[in-house]
Amino acid sequence: MKSTTLKAALIGLFASFFIMGCEDNHAEDAGERIDEAVTDVQNKVEDACEEVKEGVNAEETNC
Repeated sequence: MKSTTLKAALIGLFASFFIMGCEDNHAEDAGERIDEAVTDVQNKVEDACEEVKEGVNAEETNC
């Protein structure tokens, strides 16, 4: 009896996530902005690393 209830609850949970994922909402926009911010930070860190390596005349300037 418990496994049937658990299965029904899991199916309902996944169905609700699927339905929520199909809607346009603010969470998706926020997630995209976070992704862009993380990418920008990664690029800035890589640029700074390359500048440091160039400053010390390292053989390999890629980070």
